Amino acid sequence: MKYAFLLSAVAVAISAVPAVAQDTAAPKAVTVSGSVGLVSDYRFRGVSQSDENTAIQGGFTIAHESGVYIGTWGSNLSGWGTFGGANMELDLIAGYKFPVAGGTLDVGATWYMYPGGYDNTDFIEPYVKLSGTAGPVSLTAGVAYAPKQEALGAWSANGTVAANVDYANGTGYSNPGAKGDNLYIWGDAAAAIPNTGLTAKAHIGASSGNKGLGPFATSVAPTGNYADWLLGVDYAVPSTPLTLGVAYVDTNITDRKAAYLQPSFSRGQDGVGSIAGAKVVFSLTAAF
Repeated sequence: MKYAFLLSAVAVAISAVPAVAQDTAAPKAVTVSGSVGLVSDYRFRGVSQSDENTAIQGGFTIAHESGVYIGTWGSNLSGWGTFGGANMELDLIAGYKFPVAGGTLDVGATWYMYPGGYDNTDFIEPYVKLSGTAGPVSLTAGVAYAPKQEALGAWSANGTVAANVDYANGTGYSNPGAKGDNLYIWGDAAAAIPNTGLTAKAHIGASSGNKGLGPFATSVAPTGNYADWLLGVDYAVPSTPLTLGVAYVDTNITDRKAAYLQPSFSRGQDGVGSIAGAKVVFSLTAAF
């Protein structure tokens, strides 16, 4: 979260007049920050959630000087009505940040919601993130663990089962009511490129646990185990709150395994293309 500080200058003695310290503006106890953006493809941990189509996203965070914060973030999804009718993801976030070993430790949880959908498609995922710097490079390492929940269970044995479930009546699942968990470990790095306005960025992550599509084809890592990565650059437009971004995103999910994902995030379940394959993603973001 962003904290704004205004440091006062100390008046220098002039002639015989005693030095007088000017007023110092106290830091705000509560700050609000956020952003709204447009992306050419919404990729969550390397997998498209928007059927490789454009998504509008945005959110905000309210932070207290103690380190406690709450926030929300949302995006549109693919348009055929996954997650029991929802075409939108809405995340509720809460956590606590505090300094440690020259860096910042962030402990919190994200509640993933799909408005208009069924309750068993929502799930919670606690996380721990440690961020700091190494010279000019900003580094973040994180671990997120979603405990056993129906949204992460393997309700459908394969993609064919998931594609033919009678969602209106909740029938046709291989193992209805199943619960699963998921572990995600990741690392991020970013560094400004001098005199260019550009920031280079990189990400690598590994998912493990969630081995199937849950109710209404929900899932986080339906192939059980896979890795995702990203390489890109951001450009901060001078004198504006805008940032332009481009990134290469990919996973090691095979085309065969990606076909299993298709009923979850593909409009019309047409099975055309891989929503887990390599893609160049463009973004335009305005921060406030």
